[in-house]
Amino acid sequence: MGWLRVKEVCILVMILMVLVEGQENDDFNTSDPTVMKRLTELANLRVSTVTSNLIHTQMAHKATFCVTDPEEEWNKSFNYSSNLDFLSKCITLTQGDLAQRLCSAAELKFYFTNFIANTRSAASFLKPNINCNSTTWVSGCEPGWACTLGTNQPPTLTQSQQIPARTNNCQPCCEGFFCPQGLTCMIPCPLGAHCPQGVHNALTGLCDPYMYQLPLGLPNHTCGGANIWADVSRGGSMFCSAGSYCPTNTQKIPCSSRHYCRMGSTSETRCYRLTSCNANTTRQNISQYGCMLIVGISVMLFVFYNCYGKVITIRERRYARSRETAVKSMKESARAQARWLAAVETIRRRAAEISHSFSRKNIIVPNDLQLSDVSGVEAAYPQEREIEEFPDSFEHVDPETGGVDQNEVKVKHIRTNTQIFKYAYSQIERERAVSGVSSMTMVSEVRRRPTIEIAFRDLTVTLKQKKLRLLRSANGEILPGRITAVMGPSGAGKTTMLSALAGKTVGCSVAGLVLINGEVESIRSYKKIVGFVPQDDVVHGNLTVEENIWFSANCRLSAVLPKVEKVLIVERVIESLGLQPVRSSLVGTVEKRSISGGQRKRVNVGLELVVEPSLLFLDEPTSGLDSSSSQLLLRALKREALEGVNICAVVHQPSYSLFNMFDDLILLAKGGLTAYHGAVRDVEDYFAGLGINVPDRINPPDYFIDVLEGMVKPHTSTGVTYEELPLRWMLHKGYPVPPDMQRTISGVGLPANYANSRNQENLEFLHNLKYRVEALLDVVGNTFLKPNDLSRRQTPSIIAQYRDFLARVAKQRLREARIQAIDYLILLLAGAFMGLIAKSGDENFGAPGYTYTVIATSLLCKIAALRTFSLDKLQYKRERALGISSLAHFVAKDTIDHFNTLIKPLVYLSMFYFFSNPRSTFLDNYIVLLCLVYCVTGVAFTLAIFLEPGPSQLCSVLLPVVLTLLSTQPKDSQFIKILTRMCYPSWALEAFIVSNAKSYHGVWLIQRCGALLKTGYNLHDWALCISLLIATGAGCRVFAFVGMLALQNK
Repeated sequence: MGWLRVKEVCILVMILMVLVEGQENDDFNTSDPTVMKRLTELANLRVSTVTSNLIHTQMAHKATFCVTDPEEEWNKSFNYSSNLDFLSKCITLTQGDLAQRLCSAAELKFYFTNFIANTRSAASFLKPNINCNSTTWVSGCEPGWACTLGTNQPPTLTQSQQIPARTNNCQPCCEGFFCPQGLTCMIPCPLGAHCPQGVHNALTGLCDPYMYQLPLGLPNHTCGGANIWADVSRGGSMFCSAGSYCPTNTQKIPCSSRHYCRMGSTSETRCYRLTSCNANTTRQNISQYGCMLIVGISVMLFVFYNCYGKVITIRERRYARSRETAVKSMKESARAQARWLAAVETIRRRAAEISHSFSRKNIIVPNDLQLSDVSGVEAAYPQEREIEEFPDSFEHVDPETGGVDQNEVKVKHIRTNTQIFKYAYSQIERERAVSGVSSMTMVSEVRRRPTIEIAFRDLTVTLKQKKLRLLRSANGEILPGRITAVMGPSGAGKTTMLSALAGKTVGCSVAGLVLINGEVESIRSYKKIVGFVPQDDVVHGNLTVEENIWFSANCRLSAVLPKVEKVLIVERVIESLGLQPVRSSLVGTVEKRSISGGQRKRVNVGLELVVEPSLLFLDEPTSGLDSSSSQLLLRALKREALEGVNICAVVHQPSYSLFNMFDDLILLAKGGLTAYHGAVRDVEDYFAGLGINVPDRINPPDYFIDVLEGMVKPHTSTGVTYEELPLRWMLHKGYPVPPDMQRTISGVGLPANYANSRNQENLEFLHNLKYRVEALLDVVGNTFLKPNDLSRRQTPSIIAQYRDFLARVAKQRLREARIQAIDYLILLLAGAFMGLIAKSGDENFGAPGYTYTVIATSLLCKIAALRTFSLDKLQYKRERALGISSLAHFVAKDTIDHFNTLIKPLVYLSMFYFFSNPRSTFLDNYIVLLCLVYCVTGVAFTLAIFLEPGPSQLCSVLLPVVLTLLSTQPKDSQFIKILTRMCYPSWALEAFIVSNAKSYHGVWLIQRCGALLKTGYNLHDWALCISLLIATGAGCRVFAFVGMLALQNK
C-alpha cells in the first residue's frame, strides 16, 4: 500500500507538468515568423488548458501534502508564457512534430513509478516497455534522446493506460526538455532548471553538464539534452547553479554585483543595504542586521527596565515625601503641644506659689490638678488639630469632647497622599495620647473586632507513620482579648498544639474536639480573620519591608475598607514594630542579606498584624530577638489584644519582664501532656501548692521548664516528681485521665471526689459523642466542599488580587534584571553558535539547524522558567493557607513571564536567522519559535510545581534532547509514527520545515515532495502544529495550576 501511495503522488506531481500538443502540418514552414508565433501561442494555450483540467482530477487531491495551491504551484513551476523561445526552437528543430515527441500521461506515469523504485542510482535503467526492451532498443532509449510517433498515429497526451509506440526519427532532446533513459519521449524542464544540450568531455567520457556516457557501438550518437529530473542528490545537474539565475530553462546568467542568486533561481535578488554582495554571490551576508536587531532589543530592554524603574522610584519618592511631610507636620504639632503643656505646667506652678503668698479667701487653686488631668487635655488635642486640618473629612464630631456619633470616621474627602498620611499619623498620635490616660480609657477608645474563642477537649495528635503521639489529652481554652503563651521543653508538642488549633497539621491524625465559639466548626471557615506566623521567616526577600506589608494588607483586608484606613493600619503596624528606619529596605535572603534577623522576624509578624485578625497564632515570634525587640513586639500584641484579638504564641524561655506581659500560660511536659493551663499570675502559686518553689534570683519560666525537662530536681516536701506533674494537673482540674496513666493514681493520692470522676468521664464521653460525629462530618465536608465563610469579611476579588500580584511580580522581575540579562546573553550565544554550525541547506530545508534550535531553546527557556514557581513555594503555601487567591497568583506570574516569551525568540533569532539565512521569512520563524517557547514554559511550570528543584532541572535538560531525537527517528512502524506525533518537538520541527519548504518552487517541486513524503510532514499542517504547541502550553498550565492546588491541599 505504501508503494502505491508513492506512485500516485509521483504521478500527480508529473501530471502538473506542461504537456504541449502540437499540430500536424505536412507543409511546415519556419521562415514565416507570424506562423511560428501563432503555433507557439496555440501550443502554450493548449498546455495551460490541459494542465488546468488535470490538476482537479481525483489523483491531484491525494498529493496535497506537498502542494498548497495547485494553480499557484503551476504558475511558479510550468508557466512559460513570459518566454516561449525554447518552444519555438524545438518546433523548428523537430520540423513541427513537437507534439509527436512529448510524453503522454501513460509515459509520465511509467517514468515516475520506476524512477521512485530505482532510487539508488540516478542513471539506472527503467523497466522494459514497449519501446525499450531486450529485443527493441533504439537510439531514443538512450539518455538525452527522444523519438516521434508514427505518421498514422495521432498524439494522445491524456492517455494514461497504454504507452504508445514511439521509435521513429530519433534525435537529441531539445533544449529546455529532458529525455529519461528507457523512454523515447520528451518532458519539459520546470522553471528554475537549466537544460542545455550536452557537450562531450573527452577526459571524462561524460556529457557535460550531465552525468551520462555515450553508448558504445554507435559512433554517430551524440550528446543529447538533460536526462533526469529528481532531487538534488541525483538530478542536481538540471538545477540552475548557485550564483546564477535562469530566466528560462535554456538560459543561465551569472548573478550581477549587489545581487545574489540561490540554487534553482529564476531571477536575481537584490541584496539588502549594508551587505556586501559581489558577482556570482550565492547568498547575502545579513549578520549585520542580526547585530542591529540585538542592539535594538538591548536598547529597548535597557530603556524599558530603566524607565519602568524610574517610574517606580519616582512614585516611591513622592509617596515617601508625602509621608515625610506628614511626619514633619505631626512633629511640629507635638512640639507645639509640648510647649503648650509646659506653659500650663508653668502656670500651675506659678499659681501654686502665689497661693502661698496670698490669703485663701482671695485665690483658690484646686489641689487635685494633677498631671493626669493635663494628659486628659493632651488626649483631646490631637483630634482638635485633626479636625482643623481636615474639616471636610469628619461628620458629627464634637470638637470639645472629641466624641463621634458614628463608629467610623468618614474620610471620603481625603484624597492626596499628604492628607492621608497626616490623618494616619494624627490617629497614631491620638492613640498614643489615649494610652497615657488610663487603661480603661484606652479600652473604651479602641475599636473592637469580631471575637473568636477556642476551646479544646481531649485533643490528641498522633504521627501517622510511626504512631507516635505528639500531643496528648490536651484540655483548655484560649480567650479573646488575652495573650496566651505556650511553653515547655523541646519536643513537648508546642508547635504541634499550635498547628492543631490552626488546622495546619500535616501527616498527623487529630482526635478530640476543637470548638470555635462553642460550636463544632472548621477553622477554615474563619481563615480570612485568622493569622498564623510561622516559625521560619517566610517573606519575600526581593521586596522591601513596606511592600511585603502592603501586599498582605491589599489582599487580605476588607475590600470595602477605604485607602485612608489601610494606610492607617499599615503605618500603625510599621510604627508599632519599630520598622520605620528600614521600611524602604529590601528584606533580603540567606544568600543576600539586607535587614537584620530581628527585623526580618518582625516583618514576619507584621504580615499578620496588618490584616487585623481576630485570632492570631505565633510560632516562636521572639526567637532571635533581643529583650528590647521582644518587648516592642509584645507591646504591639498587647494593643491587638485590647481590640479583642485572641493571641496564642509559642515562646522559649522569655525574660521575667517579658513573661509577665502574657495573660495566660500553657505549660507542656514531655509527651505532649499539659502541666499547667491558666493565668500567668497564678502559676507560681499553683506549683508552690505542689511544693515546688522558685529559688531566689531564678527566672520562674526557666525553672519550670528545667523541672519539666528533668534537669532540675525540685525540692519538695510532697515528693512530687516531674513525671507526675501532668497527672497532678489533670486531677486538679478534674479532667479525664488516660487509661495507661490511671495505674499511677494510687501512688499520687486520690482526691475525695475522684471516685465519681470516672462515671463523670463516661457521661462526658457520651455527651461529647454527638460533637465528635459532627466534627467528623465537618472534616469530610471541608475536604471535598468549600467551607462556609463565617468571618463576615469581604476580601478583594480575584481581579483585584490579580492586579496586586501583577504589580508585585513586576517589581520582583525588575530587581532580577541581571539574571534576565544573563538568560538573554546565553540565548544570544546559542543562536549565533547554532546559526554558524548549521547553515540552512537547500537539500534538507534547514532541518539540522531547526533540530538544534528546538533542543537549545527548549532547554534554555525551560530551565529559566523553573524559577517562576520553584523559588517561592514556601511563600505561596503561606499565602494560600491564609485565603489569598491561587488563581490570581498563578495567572499574574504567567502574565509577567509572557514578556520573556515574546522577547526570547527575538533574541535567539537575531543571531540564528541572520547567520543561517533560510528561505522562510523571519516572521514565520518567529511565530513558530514563539509558540515553542510558550509550550516549553508551560511544561517547565508543571515540572517546577510537581518536582523538587533538582529533579525538575534534570528533567528540563533531558526532555528536550530525548523528545527531539525521538521526533527525528525514521517512521518505519506505526507505533513510532504515533509516538513521534505526540511529542512537541515534532510539531515545532514540522512547522519550521514546512514554513521553509513553502519557499521552494519550480525545479524544487520533486525535492520538496520527496522530503515531505519521507518525513510524513504536510504543508497544510502548519496551522495545526502551531495550534498543538499553543494547546500544549495552555494544557500544561492548567495541569500545573490544578497540581498546585492539589499539592497545597495535601
